[in-house]
Amino acid sequence: MPVEFLGIAATNNGSETTPRSGGAFDKDYTIRLARAHEDHGWDRVLFAYGSGTPEPASAAAYLASKLDKLQILLAHRPNVSYPTFAAKTFATLDQISDGRLTVHFITGGTDHEQQREGDYLAKDQRYSRTREYIQIVKKAWINRSAFDHDGEHYRFADFVSDVFPVQQPRPNVSFGGSSPAAYEAGGAEADIFCLWGEPLAETAQQIESVKQAAKDAGRTDVPRIQVAFRPIIAPTEELAWEKAHRTVDRIEARKANGPLSRRHSLTNPENTGSQRLLAVAERGERFDRALWTPTAKATGGAGNSNALVGTPETVAQALLDYYDLGVDILSARGYDLLDDAIDFGRYVIPLVREEVAKRDRAKAA
Repeated sequence: MPVEFLGIAATNNGSETTPRSGGAFDKDYTIRLARAHEDHGWDRVLFAYGSGTPEPASAAAYLASKLDKLQILLAHRPNVSYPTFAAKTFATLDQISDGRLTVHFITGGTDHEQQREGDYLAKDQRYSRTREYIQIVKKAWINRSAFDHDGEHYRFADFVSDVFPVQQPRPNVSFGGSSPAAYEAGGAEADIFCLWGEPLAETAQQIESVKQAAKDAGRTDVPRIQVAFRPIIAPTEELAWEKAHRTVDRIEARKANGPLSRRHSLTNPENTGSQRLLAVAERGERFDRALWTPTAKATGGAGNSNALVGTPETVAQALLDYYDLGVDILSARGYDLLDDAIDFGRYVIPLVREEVAKRDRAKAA
């Protein structure tokens, strides 16, 4: 099966190791980073969401108007807009990008971060709302006649949009999480289910949970699986591990000068995904071929934070181990966003694509 690569569409050059050098929305840097991905073999980039960050749909529209091929994964929290409005926003962006949009729906794993924008629902209620929200958005994308809705979280009458996506019947829906509630909602509604990089055994278990949730929801298909890592590569193994330890030292140095992010607790994360990453880190630093956990431990398991360390060949083989589990979307983001995107695209992506093509040819034969 084909393999795809997802990078990051940051709007500034800040990371866990480096404070940003300018404003939150640096237009020149946004396009420079996106072009580096487009020019070096990446398929799409993620516009992430935070309560105080630049609005991602607007930033994505700006990128789409400047680049012709790079696809967009747009993160969206259902608490920030009504689903009918969101459906129009997404359809308009799909028009602007000529059909390059996928929408990633975020339920929200931290109460405090959700409350910053007025969302006081409990976590289980948030999952219920997200599922209803996705169903409404999908219906608005494909319905050419007016419809009513009277649900647990939303009620409206006689809605029909006048703008529809380029992609037919609709853009793909992406979803993530590591709790039973996340598996249930994403298994039922998602075209793509996103996981953070864990050891191979745990990842295989999560994939089975997603598949079972899809089956329980009455689906005959299953979501595609995406897994995310922080690659740390160098020409030799020794240099790669030196770079890895320097990276953690830089994270710790940044923490000494203040919090890395307002979105995530370094010590007591509420979301299951971060708790899982920290539990893995407590068991050990190295797993499987190249998985390394100190980067996750240093950031409190914040988001995509487990590293893959080694030469391009080692990291490529590690990614192929996940591909063999059924993962066909590989998400990667370095700590020097621009240079690492170029290096990963130059030295790792071709190796993975070549090996996947070989395997596909062998299966066809």
